[in-house]
Amino acid sequence: MARPITVGLDGSPESLDAADWAAREARWRHAPLRLVYAWAPLPHTARTAQAPEVREEWARGLLDDAEADLASRHPEVSVSTELVTETAVPALVAHGADAEMLVLGCRGRGAVAGFLLGSVALQVLGRSTRPVVLVRHTSHHAHGAAGSDVVVGIQNPPESAAPIEFAFATAAARGVGVRAVRAWVLPPVFEYGPAYLRALDEAGGIEPGERKQLAEAVLPWREKYPRVPVTEHVEMGGVAEVLLTSAEGAGLVVVGRHIHRPAMGPRLGHVAHALLHHAACPVAVVPHG
Repeated sequence: MARPITVGLDGSPESLDAADWAAREARWRHAPLRLVYAWAPLPHTARTAQAPEVREEWARGLLDDAEADLASRHPEVSVSTELVTETAVPALVAHGADAEMLVLGCRGRGAVAGFLLGSVALQVLGRSTRPVVLVRHTSHHAHGAAGSDVVVGIQNPPESAAPIEFAFATAAARGVGVRAVRAWVLPPVFEYGPAYLRALDEAGGIEPGERKQLAEAVLPWREKYPRVPVTEHVEMGGVAEVLLTSAEGAGLVVVGRHIHRPAMGPRLGHVAHALLHHAACPVAVVPHG
């Protein structure tokens, strides 16, 4: 049975857009859709304008309305709801752990400012063990046009299998192509030793060597998904800049995130941050070892 696609709802237009995007993805993947609303009752000493039972009733109404709306517009998708009495971050991470992906909404502030990321989204992105997709509100790319390619950034082939597989599986489900992108920069002068120069000579130069590494990284997935058209793009420049340029007009851009727990807590890399803040299309962050 297919894993569910889980959506975090909070009543905002952003989260409702995310739910609609997720319903389309569930239809393409023949997967069930799960809508989750998480809330933690305030302690009895806290002063609030809304009683817990009123808030709970509102949340249940929100889930019921969203379920009915999505079921009417996507009747082929099985939709379920869950109200969780827990703070948002741990609840979303836990309910995303058995999901195909976790989908969250973000407010857009125009083409320059990009996503307005909240603390919940950032914390979930940094802690999730499953792919997380951020969908921008009101973007004309918000739903990922059915004919738009899936872009995936590939920098370290041995470590990037999970993002590549996610990109190919998504493209296969949608019936679109994959744009595999690799950026490169000139190495520091101290790396120009005999071994490096010999490898460079064998590859025919830096860029041909980069093209070879990209082709080798993509080859297993070309074979696994033979019907998915693939475009391989290698460009000199910073990774974030090259990916942002390549993501123009895409239906989805996929980037990896190392799973580790640094001393200062979970973090996102600068490439993921750049895409989340500036990409016009939805962004998938896929954790990998």
